[in-house]
Amino acid sequence: MVTRLSNFFLRTLREDPAGAEIASHKLLIRAGYIRPQAAGIFAWLPLGLKVKAKIETVIREEMAAAGAQEVHFPALMPREPYQATGRWDEYGDLLFRLQDRKGGDYLLAPTHEEAFTMLVKDMYSSYKDLPLTIYQIQDKYRDEARPRAGLLRGREFTMKDAYSFDASDEGLETSYMAQRDAYERIFQRLGLEYAIVKADAGAMGGSRSEEFLHPTPVGEDTFVRSAGGYAANVEAFTTAAPAPAPFDDAPAATIFDSPATPTIETLVAHSNAVLDGEYTAADTLKNVVLALTNLDGTRELVVVGIPGDREVDEKRAEVAFAPAEVSPATDEDFAKHPLLVKGYIGPWSPEGAVLGEESATGIRYLLDPRVSEGTRWITGANVHEKHAHSVIAGRDFTADGVVQIANVRAGDPAPDGSGPVELARGMEIGHVFQLGRKYAESLGLKVLDQNGKLVTVTMGSYGIGVTRILAIIAELNNDDKGLIWPASVAPFDVHVVAAGRDQVAFDVAQQAAADLEAAGLDVLYDDRPKVSPGVKFGDAELVGIPRVLVIGRGAAEGQVELWDRRTGERETIALADAVERLRS
Repeated sequence: MVTRLSNFFLRTLREDPAGAEIASHKLLIRAGYIRPQAAGIFAWLPLGLKVKAKIETVIREEMAAAGAQEVHFPALMPREPYQATGRWDEYGDLLFRLQDRKGGDYLLAPTHEEAFTMLVKDMYSSYKDLPLTIYQIQDKYRDEARPRAGLLRGREFTMKDAYSFDASDEGLETSYMAQRDAYERIFQRLGLEYAIVKADAGAMGGSRSEEFLHPTPVGEDTFVRSAGGYAANVEAFTTAAPAPAPFDDAPAATIFDSPATPTIETLVAHSNAVLDGEYTAADTLKNVVLALTNLDGTRELVVVGIPGDREVDEKRAEVAFAPAEVSPATDEDFAKHPLLVKGYIGPWSPEGAVLGEESATGIRYLLDPRVSEGTRWITGANVHEKHAHSVIAGRDFTADGVVQIANVRAGDPAPDGSGPVELARGMEIGHVFQLGRKYAESLGLKVLDQNGKLVTVTMGSYGIGVTRILAIIAELNNDDKGLIWPASVAPFDVHVVAAGRDQVAFDVAQQAAADLEAAGLDVLYDDRPKVSPGVKFGDAELVGIPRVLVIGRGAAEGQVELWDRRTGERETIALADAVERLRS
């Protein structure tokens, strides 16, 4: 049946909604695809649901081709499985938690690893039942602190999450690649450019982890790539340590006065004035004090030494110290540790204390991998307005370990030797993990192997952000008039507009719409009798159906106008040819 705009649930807006900053957020609301209900929460209207359903159809077809079967779990889940895996606490404030009338704890699930694991445990007991891959398309919930950009970062969102179950690591590798290949086909069918990058697994756990990132200036993720094929998000980028350098003939570490030099810039300027050399920030060792808040609420300080020409990358620090929360040390923290001399902290002191071994502060000390054995530094002397030069790693100080929290810059060498990297912005559209046995062990998922012995099942997890993909497609396909959907996901195939004032145009348009529908096309017919042609044209451009058939003054002579929103072309054609043209 032809959909008539006169009784279709749609109202368009002429002005951009307040608070919307990017094109997809503005246009999806203005064109009547979604309506905001609260920060990061949206109602889906008929147009939006039709586009969403088409994306889901592509996903379902490729999941079936990869051998996955569809299931569906509730969004409301009990606490116990998440407590067993530790994620009830690990997710922290991101979880929406609630209680029923009896005081039982529940959550609105951000992911469903636990539910999938328990289901397979309940139903399968033998290696003969495996391999198995099951998936769902379902709404997820995360209490984002700053929901923004419409559907790109909301509190409620739709995901496809699939999980594979195998009796061996070799089986997991096969299942993983089947899903990875399916993702490539999905994104290719949807016309989305993507980069596959090495990623950190975070709270998901597991060994291998890769993200599918869509390169876009509005992306929230920074990733690196080299001309030789290396790609990783910044959280997963690893800096190779330089080879140890000899220091047998190096001068002894020496303290010098450095009044009013609490910053790297002031220290470099002063060092060049009083020391014999031409120093840059890269010659200095910056010692950053961070506060780690653990899951049990305890607070710990840690000092990290990084080259002075680098800054701490917050995301890399979050990953490095997860699941603890990371924040800069406060004045109160410094007050509790008087031997931490703000602006003059270093790994070596005139008394010879070595942080990490005989530290007078008792604070754990970690180093950037660039601070390798034999490297020479200008750094704080742990005395107010004093620094030290010729302080050598491995001779004058050691550390408790290495940590990668310094920012990544364009030109840094790729860890696989494939050349310097460049930085780009991207939006995550898919993520694949080799979870291994983390969840199966926590929840007791075992099967009998060929020898009748119980073995723990190994798992993979594979997610696609359905609503995020919809927003990205909208972000990529628009102009100053409105949306321009690709034909593969457009809510309708053809938008027929009756633009004349007389009845002939409406009669011809109604028949044309019926003929197009009979030819197998999904048609939206603008039959509104008291709406001006200008308003109808504006709505057609805003809504973004890629082909528009305008029937107006030439209708009586058998002439109609065909618009192609994708190319901007408009041409007059014979009405008798319209159906065949649009079918082709």
